[in-house]
Amino acid sequence: MPAYIIVEVEIHDPVQYEDYKKLTPISLGKYQGKFIVRGGKTETLEGGWDPQRIVVLEFPNAELAKSWWSSEDYAPAKALRHRTAKSKMILVEGH
Repeated sequence: MPAYIIVEVEIHDPVQYEDYKKLTPISLGKYQGKFIVRGGKTETLEGGWDPQRIVVLEFPNAELAKSWWSSEDYAPAKALRHRTAKSKMILVEGH
């Protein structure tokens, strides 16, 4: 069953965050992850949600998604994201 990582990002250092955006795609291949949404325009339809940036990643299953997130392959990019932005991240299984 496919799994999705959904991320809301509030960027504090846009210059260094660009380096994060370059590192992340390289880390996905081994885990068969791909971007579905990567910072496209958002429009709030209900509620008070006004995110700065939304990212959605798709993986073949939750195990691969969690393996990517906790991997040494993603660790340098994750550390950079933690330094340059505030994030909320969830894992959700699809159909």
